Amino acid sequence: AMKRVAGGGVGSPGPIDGDAGVVVAPPNLAGWRDVPLARLLGKRLGVQLGLANDANVAGLAEQRFGAGRGCASLIYLTVSTGIGGALLQRGELVTGARGAAGEVGHLVILPDGPLCGCGRRGCLEALSSGTAVARSGRELVRAGVASTLTDRFSGRPSRITAAVVAEHAAAGDPEAARILARAMRYLGLGVASLVNVLNPDRVVIGGGLTAMGDALFDPVRRAVARQANPVAAASVEVVPAELGAHSGVIGAAALAML
Repeated sequence: AMKRVAGGGVGSPGPIDGDAGVVVAPPNLAGWRDVPLARLLGKRLGVQLGLANDANVAGLAEQRFGAGRGCASLIYLTVSTGIGGALLQRGELVTGARGAAGEVGHLVILPDGPLCGCGRRGCLEALSSGTAVARSGRELVRAGVASTLTDRFSGRPSRITAAVVAEHAAAGDPEAARILARAMRYLGLGVASLVNVLNPDRVVIGGGLTAMGDALFDPVRRAVARQANPVAAASVEVVPAELGAHSGVIGAAALAML
């Protein structure tokens, strides 16, 4: 069956040297340094493979087949355990001089803010990801702040997830609502900054935290309206992703079509 396959693609945590097909040194894959993943997998499968950052392939999928269809200029974000993203201009991925462009989760939003997994402080990922929301919920409970989170999880804060915080916020707990509002305010500032840089037709947001619906999208849209350049803000839509968990696979396949 593989003899009928013309080519394929792979999405991997970055940074990526796409031209060389090499995974450079992803912070979340211990021991991976300069791994020629495209060549290794391609040899096993007997086909030529393209390689790109996993968020880039998801963004490519949304631009070709999902919520970004028809958009020449697009920003894609995935807001989940971490925050990743892709920048597309004239319908093509913006990869930068060494393939490291599009690391939107590591925009520094709050100097001297919380420590990020990348080793720096105050990154968007450290402020607005699911991991960041859960961390804030756990800190609240450990500090004994009066809230329904503390009532339920006192003595077991490690069980708090972002979904739990969102559930308590939706049920009316003001402390949980404050955690979410702060995280989404920072997310909105990050998106507004990206809109200023790229002046996109559309910002597409996917990932697990988009299950919050308006609690995520409303603050982001407000921040873009208030903080972005008026011309850029007036011409951009902020919309949910359409392809869900399939976006990475679809985008990896799309690499072979480029």
